[in-house]
Amino acid sequence: MLNIVLFGPPGAGKGTQSEKLIEKYKLTHLSTGDLFRKHLGEGTELGILAKKYMDQGHLVPDEVVIQMVEDKISSTPDSKGFIFDGFPRTTAQAEALDTMLQKNAMSISGMIALDVPEDILRERIKERGKTSGRADDQDDEKITTRIKVYLSETLPVAEYYEKQGKFTKIHGVGQIGEIFENISEVIDAY
Repeated sequence: MLNIVLFGPPGAGKGTQSEKLIEKYKLTHLSTGDLFRKHLGEGTELGILAKKYMDQGHLVPDEVVIQMVEDKISSTPDSKGFIFDGFPRTTAQAEALDTMLQKNAMSISGMIALDVPEDILRERIKERGKTSGRADDQDDEKITTRIKVYLSETLPVAEYYEKQGKFTKIHGVGQIGEIFENISEVIDAY
């Protein structure tokens, strides 16, 4: 089973690349953003709780995210594998994910990190905000908070997978198809 963590800061292109990878490798997409929107849209208790944190530009607490991810994994038992898009965001989440997968005789095949300079991230997030309807993609202060949180809390997850020999960095600036081919080469090596 192929289980990929697609990693990078907000605006790095994880969602765009995930779509292409899902089509090519027939993986189940597991995006915390999608899970949050599902729970927010359905007005679930987890969704209401997540919204409070997201509106402030902060990460949703681990226990809330883990519950959403666990629900998604258990609801797709026949999957050929998963692409984890925007999760795990903390080392504690990575450890919890490994534990959850091990219980199901699964593991992470590898982490692929999209590396994009901060000025380009800001441009991409603002551009996405024009079409996404996400208020947090138009607010400079919230964008700054999200990038700072990524650098301080999320970036250490790369070290966690690097210590396991499961980390590859991909330059995330350029043509979408070129970036996709670079990611595919890494996945094909798994």
